[in-house]
Amino acid sequence: MHAALQNLEVIHTVSSHAEHGTLPALASTCHAFQSPALDVLWRNLQSVEPLVKCLPTDLFDTDRVWNLQKPFDNKMWDTLFKYTSRVHSITVKQTSHPSAFIGSLSLIMLSYPSARASLFPNLCKLTWHAGGSPFAAEFLRMTFVPSLLVLNLRFSSASFIFLSVLSSLGTLCPHLQSMSLKCRPTTEDLSSPFIAQPISQLHNLRTLKLWDLGNRGIDHIMQLQALRTLHLDLRISSAGERKSCLSFPGFHNLHYLRLSFGAFKRAMDFLSSLEVIRSEEIELVFASQIVESSESISTPLFQFLAILPKICDNEKLKRLSLVGSRNIPTQLAVFMPLCAFRNLIGLEVEKSCSTSISDEELCQLVRAWPRLQALKISCYIAIGTTAVPTFHGLLGLLRLCPSLTSLALVIDTTKLEGINLRSPGGENFSTRLKDLTLGNSIISSPLNVALILSGLFPYLEQVNLDCWDTAPMNSSRSVLHKYSEMEKWEAVNSFLHGFSIVRKRIVPSFQDDG
Repeated sequence: MHAALQNLEVIHTVSSHAEHGTLPALASTCHAFQSPALDVLWRNLQSVEPLVKCLPTDLFDTDRVWNLQKPFDNKMWDTLFKYTSRVHSITVKQTSHPSAFIGSLSLIMLSYPSARASLFPNLCKLTWHAGGSPFAAEFLRMTFVPSLLVLNLRFSSASFIFLSVLSSLGTLCPHLQSMSLKCRPTTEDLSSPFIAQPISQLHNLRTLKLWDLGNRGIDHIMQLQALRTLHLDLRISSAGERKSCLSFPGFHNLHYLRLSFGAFKRAMDFLSSLEVIRSEEIELVFASQIVESSESISTPLFQFLAILPKICDNEKLKRLSLVGSRNIPTQLAVFMPLCAFRNLIGLEVEKSCSTSISDEELCQLVRAWPRLQALKISCYIAIGTTAVPTFHGLLGLLRLCPSLTSLALVIDTTKLEGINLRSPGGENFSTRLKDLTLGNSIISSPLNVALILSGLFPYLEQVNLDCWDTAPMNSSRSVLHKYSEMEKWEAVNSFLHGFSIVRKRIVPSFQDDG
């Protein structure tokens, strides 16, 4: 053997870079590589099938599933543990016949002789999207170990045995740092009490994604001092509608909070029950059913947004996102309560509002956020029925928010009165903005638009056109209009690219003259 292969670090490096299919041969042909190669081979399992196939072929019936033909002996347990002790992550997702191998493993787990030890002593991450059957419960019981740090569960139905195992999470996995639970609405009412109980024991939990567990569960979540990221789905309550307006202490140490809801009243009731939300970033997701009657949405939306400054830490909140399933018409005044967040550096309104904005209103809104770095108000609106700002509003935005790096805003590029094409912003331009989305902004002259944009944003390489991929198309006419407008914006990008080439050539020539 070459001397270099006697170096353990070299051996581990070679094993980690070897093709996955060659690892079994590498482990069986070279003694020095046996342990490192097996470590890599078994470290991340994408199914439970290898755990069954590593066992003797005559252990199960002719189909190698479900029925044990003979009991395990010590040699079999040693063989199985030789591999399972190397497993650091397991991913099991629903396939056409997942229960066959899961059923086989559940029988094995029931006969495991060591009550105190686990077959997976080094397991750190478990992703389970294969149902909540009793067979799944037996397997999960053996994978809920103290070393587990990340748990991702998704199930459409759950047996009481499965739920019973879930209720032991706090005791079995005390070091858990990230947990994501998702199940069908019909299952949530049944499973919520089994989830709410152990949450209070997960003191190291930093990331949590789950549904509304009812008053008791929410109270447990708020007591998690280490929690930094929370995704809470309020669209369906686990315990039905809240029958009492309890007061909760709120969330005090979050970095990111995401709330999904299906009705403004439900969301307002929940937020009104909180004393405070101290989070650097908040994302509010609107379900489709709340925008059925768009004419009456502006008032409850304003009332909802008016609650936020009362309960949110106005100094701590830096990013706020409003995400919906489709646009609803509204006025910019609806968003004025957000001016209370003086340290805001990011505001994103995506697929939730088609907002009428004048130049003056745009400047009035952003004047409250001098540190703003990212602003997304509109990408696609109903032209003709929604007022949009012009380049003058864009110039005012640059003056008031000099740190802006990303902007998504529909404007009217045809109104050029008072705009000097040679120097559109005068001394007012931005070298920081690198991402610009103008959506279905009204455009007539791609050349004029490119001249203005290159003057305002000298380092802008192109206008982002990705939003056109998801633009609503209601008729063949709208499809033709879409492609006609896209051609104009593609021409804008072509001009911008040409301007950037010329600019790069001019700078060196000035340096040479100097």
